[in-house]
Amino acid sequence: MKSLEDLHKLREKLKADIKLRKDEGTKIIVGMGTCGIAAGAREVMSAILDELAVRKLLNVQVQQTGCIGMCEKEVLVDVIRPGEPRITYGKVKPEDVKKIIAEHVVNGRIVEELVVGKLEQE
Repeated sequence: MKSLEDLHKLREKLKADIKLRKDEGTKIIVGMGTCGIAAGAREVMSAILDELAVRKLLNVQVQQTGCIGMCEKEVLVDVIRPGEPRITYGKVKPEDVKKIIAEHVVNGRIVEELVVGKLEQE
């Protein structure tokens, strides 16, 4: 850091990072068990983070989870919007990410052709 402006930029970036960790807003969960990683979960996770950054979606929390037993459906990506059912997308490829973010995360429209599960809120 060479200036006060650099310090202010760092502060804003860290505030945004902290906001992502809070338990509010939309959540995206990526299956990162060995089966998910073998199917391309790292690339899907990178595509998700890149798309969220491009769209400046700071109220979306991205998490990872281990295997949930649907290895043949990997890469699995869950989208949980507040007050809506948890939607699990399967066989997600990096090229599917833009559509999932644009349609479901931003506009609330489920991408039906990729859905492998739906869990209603309790």
